[in-house]
Amino acid sequence: MKVCKMNAKRKAFVIAALEVFGVDKDTITRPEILAVMEENPKLSFPHWVTGEDFRAEKRGVYHLPNENGRYLLGKDVKVETLVTPEAAAAAPVALSTGVGVMENHEGYTPEKFNGYVPWGNFNLVRDVLKSENFYPLFITGLSGNGKTLMVQEVCARLHREYVRANITIETDEDDLIGGFRLLNGETVWHDGPVVTAMKRGAVLLLDEIDLASNKIMCLQPVLEGSSIYLKKIGKWVHPAEGFTIIATANTKGQGSEDGRFIGTNVMNESFLERFPVTVEQTYPTNKIEEKILTNELAKHDKVDSEYVGNLVKWADVIRKSFYEGACDEIISTRRLVHIVSAFSIFDDKLKSIAMCISRFDSETKETFLDLYTKVDAGVDIQTLAPEVLDDEDDEDDNEENDNTF
Repeated sequence: MKVCKMNAKRKAFVIAALEVFGVDKDTITRPEILAVMEENPKLSFPHWVTGEDFRAEKRGVYHLPNENGRYLLGKDVKVETLVTPEAAAAAPVALSTGVGVMENHEGYTPEKFNGYVPWGNFNLVRDVLKSENFYPLFITGLSGNGKTLMVQEVCARLHREYVRANITIETDEDDLIGGFRLLNGETVWHDGPVVTAMKRGAVLLLDEIDLASNKIMCLQPVLEGSSIYLKKIGKWVHPAEGFTIIATANTKGQGSEDGRFIGTNVMNESFLERFPVTVEQTYPTNKIEEKILTNELAKHDKVDSEYVGNLVKWADVIRKSFYEGACDEIISTRRLVHIVSAFSIFDDKLKSIAMCISRFDSETKETFLDLYTKVDAGVDIQTLAPEVLDDEDDEDDNEENDNTF
């Protein structure tokens, strides 16, 4: 007999599960958990019951405690030590004498994003995560096109736990796997996001992975779905059912040739090979982008379909010009969202655009603003765009010619 801590949320789930499956129910599977959630939509997803402490020997089966937190250790329960005899001898850490282990908090399932519009690789990511197979994905694409938000939203809709690790050039093994921290005067082991996701069977998002140094090679066994050994505390960590990895990047791991994404690195080929699939996320279609902006305005009780339509046309022309090499900057979906958010505050269309593109150099900013005024005036911008965006170069050429004579 084992006893676990019970709070109001845990008791509510147990009572609901027993009502659905009967009072003799002592184990539960993830599909059964989802069935309970469908019957009781106000309940929080019980991530605690899918944790390591409740795992039975049969894959995908978890022990369900009673209202008092008691559950039996039957013959099908997998009881194993995570510390090998060799590890115990090599690293005799006394966790009860000043060195502890920080417990992870519940609540790793993200909230649904109000007004989200599925597009791009949404269905692909959903199918992979719904399968609960270990199947790492590498998602690449220009910044501001919804890669990270897409993964988060899929997890929210599937009630999947989600652990996000933001990668930088400084990220090392301690940041990812875990390390000792000082807490209230005690040296405490703290699981990193990788170990946390492995234990919980969560989706691990490695955000901006192409900013990483070769220190990220410590994740090679994790990307193979293997267990890892925490040598500092002498413990093995095994990936729980459902654990998988998704990486996002602005490049494909080959660096940024045009220098647009400073800080991105050429990644180790053997590391990249451990991602079975690489998918590229582009910007959404005009129709989808209009829905995104309309929903964003609706959050602020505003409706302006004309402004939304003009912004999308404007951004589309700039993107096409960017791809053709006519300009050096691009308007992302995220920047369009910033613009309509600014409009909801200042109620000034041109000012909202100007504020949100002020990070561009002054000539680019003025060219983009001029382009928008033409869109707003109803000019057929598809025919004028190349001429408008090349005006800056033409002026430079004219100045050079004038100086010649």
